[in-house]
Amino acid sequence: MKSRRDFLKEAATGAVVLGSQSTAGLAAMLDQHAAAGKSKVVIARDAALHGQSTKPDEHRVLQLLDRAVAAYTGRDKPVEAWKHIVAQGGGQNKVIGLKTNGLGGRGISTHLALVLAVAERLQQAGVKPGNILVWDRNARDLEACGLTINTDPSRIRCYGSDVTGFEDTTESWGIANPRLSKILTRECAMVINLPILKDHSGAGVTFALKNMYGVLQRPQELHGGGCNPGIADLNCCATIRQKIRLTIGDAMSSVYEGGPGFHPEHLWYPNALMVGEDRVAMDQVAWGMLERKRAEAGLPTLEAAGRPPRYIATAADAAHRLGTNDLKRIQLVEI
Repeated sequence: MKSRRDFLKEAATGAVVLGSQSTAGLAAMLDQHAAAGKSKVVIARDAALHGQSTKPDEHRVLQLLDRAVAAYTGRDKPVEAWKHIVAQGGGQNKVIGLKTNGLGGRGISTHLALVLAVAERLQQAGVKPGNILVWDRNARDLEACGLTINTDPSRIRCYGSDVTGFEDTTESWGIANPRLSKILTRECAMVINLPILKDHSGAGVTFALKNMYGVLQRPQELHGGGCNPGIADLNCCATIRQKIRLTIGDAMSSVYEGGPGFHPEHLWYPNALMVGEDRVAMDQVAWGMLERKRAEAGLPTLEAAGRPPRYIATAADAAHRLGTNDLKRIQLVEI
């Protein structure tokens, strides 16, 4: 088993190229809160994550990931926790996708350190490098995360939908009628969602649910009405609902105003990772985090600013049933 130093060295030299809602899924391992009818969301924080740098410390990111996953799964040993997660995707021989978000550019994209940490734990849980596929819309978005494009099946793969293309046929739910990425439909048995928390000029909040806009060919078609009901309808499409099993949300840095692009004057360091399966619950909790920061900065609420994230309530309604936005039904664990 490689040490973390060896793993990162190989990543830097090219030996490692990096640079949900299922009815069963991970819920089977969450008996305690499932019995209580609650969705579990873990927020793990490390105030020293960034130190004096704008980049988080890779070793501390791995430790933070381990704490977050342990709290979520109830398994103290990281490798055992990841073995259980891998089993939900069909086992070690199935392809696990890591869906990043690089739309905001280098200043506000999924952190490379998080991708490396997840990939390292997956390998230690028995997943072959070639069965780990890091992906997003295109090469530009992946490179914004500090990643390197690689299609070599013997190593960790990293490429976008600009390489594979999109399905010729569509999946439909409500107003969503997307042509989905072939990476999602044909290659991945399971996807771990790695969004980054941001303010959004239309939707108000972009995080767990909206990261799915990166899996379809024409996301602009679902931006009307503050992305409501577009976000909720898209997440109801069968392939997305089935394959997006776990979200590990990157809240190590964020923008609380002016998003989804990078605005350094509104950059903020929550120094946190968020783990959950219920993407609606995660977005509801994330909304609260953004509102508290906006209030601290003297900014109006998203409602007052004319862009409340109404898609969250829509995603939770009786028609969509993607999760819960009721704080009384969310088991929030903060560590």
